[in-house]
Amino acid sequence: MSKVAPQTTSPYTVPQPAVTNRRGRTQHTIQELMTERTQLLSQFSALSGTSQHQSSHPELEEHLKGFCQILMDYLALGHFEIYQRIIEGKERRRNVRESAATVYPLIAQTTDILVEFNDQYASDAACKAFKQLASDIYRLGETLSLRFEMEDTLLEALSDERRNELN
Repeated sequence: MSKVAPQTTSPYTVPQPAVTNRRGRTQHTIQELMTERTQLLSQFSALSGTSQHQSSHPELEEHLKGFCQILMDYLALGHFEIYQRIIEGKERRRNVRESAATVYPLIAQTTDILVEFNDQYASDAACKAFKQLASDIYRLGETLSLRFEMEDTLLEALSDERRNELN
């Protein structure tokens, strides 16, 4: 009788889709991104509601840390799974390149703002400085809205290319 080693799963392991072609993986990644976006919006909603009523409560600190973790996961997924090909100049589809030329600079700007928010509020020490949290959350909401709009434009170009291949 042979022994089977127990399977270990790292929280950093991203399950690989069963799809083996690049376009199929892109569609799978877009679906993952939309799922993470939904989680991000849910956390943002909870955070914005909490931040208006509490100024230094431990619950707010936990909301901030949880939100920042989801935010960074969302940014990383988009960057490493979708935008990296564009950044490196490896994207061959003309409509995707044209769309990216217009919207990616704005996406990159929003990334800077979102990472700055994370840097300011993700650590224990940073969570103690709540004085400007309400205005930061307002700015964060505007930034997320712009980012989602720009991402949707690019994701639509990626999806349109897939639809054209299927027709």
